Amino acid sequence: MQIHSVAPERPLPTDRGYVLTMTIKCFKGRKNVQVHLFRPEFDQAEFDSYAWEHLLGNAVEPGRDDPEGSKRVVLEAFTSQERDQIFEYIKTRYEDRVSEASSSAMSFPIPKGLAPLSSVPEGKTIGLIRFSQLPNFDLPFPMHGLYDLSQADPLVDDLD
Repeated sequence: MQIHSVAPERPLPTDRGYVLTMTIKCFKGRKNVQVHLFRPEFDQAEFDSYAWEHLLGNAVEPGRDDPEGSKRVVLEAFTSQERDQIFEYIKTRYEDRVSEASSSAMSFPIPKGLAPLSSVPEGKTIGLIRFSQLPNFDLPFPMHGLYDLSQADPLVDDLD
């Protein structure tokens, strides 16, 4: 299993600024399924502690300047300590099933108008892995993973 961690180009304005993905070799009839990891819950005290005016920037596009989704994007991210714990958890529990785990720092300021991962509805090909509900989950914080099976190749190619 490969682990990639891209360091920020400059110090982040908050500890919570790392996004993570992992690639599962085989999952639900698909190969190399990319899973976007995120924190599904946050503490209201943490939300209230941020100086949002310094963390959020301009709208992603005109007319989409609602800051609430972008605030949630920040709150779904991980700290560097949590990132390291997740890498260790993946190595320990899923090393034989995961080909790659990656982390990068978010670019601040975060544009207003973004949709958080937790707002993506589950459907036929899009789903959530609720790691914190799985047996033997031992991280001190909850974690979910969002995947889209339509973005991965089938395990068996059609033989037309």
